[in-house]
Amino acid sequence: MEASFLQRHPFVKDALNIAIFIFCVLIGTLLINTFIFRSFSVIGPSMESTMYTNDRLIVNRLPVTWAQLQNKSYIPERGQIIVFKNPHYSTGMSDEYIVKRVIAFPGERVTIQDGRYVVYNDEFPDGFNPDDANHGEPGVPTSGTADEIVPVGELFVSGDHRQGNYSLDSRNGSSGLGTIPFYDVVGPVSMRIFPFDKVRGF
Repeated sequence: MEASFLQRHPFVKDALNIAIFIFCVLIGTLLINTFIFRSFSVIGPSMESTMYTNDRLIVNRLPVTWAQLQNKSYIPERGQIIVFKNPHYSTGMSDEYIVKRVIAFPGERVTIQDGRYVVYNDEFPDGFNPDDANHGEPGVPTSGTADEIVPVGELFVSGDHRQGNYSLDSRNGSSGLGTIPFYDVVGPVSMRIFPFDKVRGF
């Protein structure tokens, strides 16, 4: 009985097995990053003192995937920290993805008064502080200007370092980041995994 090609050339069989393994790993990684979770590093001071440069974050993609399967937009919760694609990103820019905290939703009016955000909606016509439920974060005064109605299909977001120009976010009108479309949201931050002595969930 004549030996097969692969039996006569075992190195070819080994090479094929390695190639198939690498292909499966690449496909698995792509599926995980697209539908389950992604990892991002924080760059810049905009989220201090909640997060710092080089903190490594895990972003949960499952809620976004589930919403897409239902042909809906994923809408995070108020106070959640999210990662989203920079709506003003262009090739060559370093900040393609940005991390911020959710402040307000479509139809809500956002203002800054006495160093804090105040959000007005049908439930709270006299306004409320959206940071009250954040367990003490960020706990710093908010500078800058804001007085706008959040457009349909978009979010008002803010960094936690809210004094001066440390955070480019939805404040300060046309000079700021602007509001963020739902479709640009990558997902909520679920965990910080590095530095190892500061591992925590969000």
